[in-house]
Amino acid sequence: ADGKGILACDESTKTIGKRLEQIGVPNEETYRRQWRELLFRTPKMNEAISSAILYEETLAQNAADGTPFVDIMKANNVIPGIKVDTGVRATFMDGETITDGLDGLAERAAGYYKQGARFAKWRGVL
Repeated sequence: ADGKGILACDESTKTIGKRLEQIGVPNEETYRRQWRELLFRTPKMNEAISSAILYEETLAQNAADGTPFVDIMKANNVIPGIKVDTGVRATFMDGETITDGLDGLAERAAGYYKQGARFAKWRGVL
């Protein structure tokens, strides 16, 4: 949307764990969910954010009251999206990497759509 941003909250469990560790919080599903709920329930979030890229865990998570995060986002006119690559790995060439995730992508994308995702992000590391 014009003048609004995309919230990238698609950190893997490992990456968000590093962030939580820096503030002394254990990398447990409960704490990851609480952090994400704080983001999605921020008052007037939709005034600055038009959409959010989610991690697979987040797409399936519910708030403490049982409301799916996707429903909270939709109620605030924030479009949920999903990170569809499955990670980056080294290639046979020194220093080069490749993004994984093409295998099974169509099936995963169909499942993500059923869960409420309406766009996808593919990471390409150079």
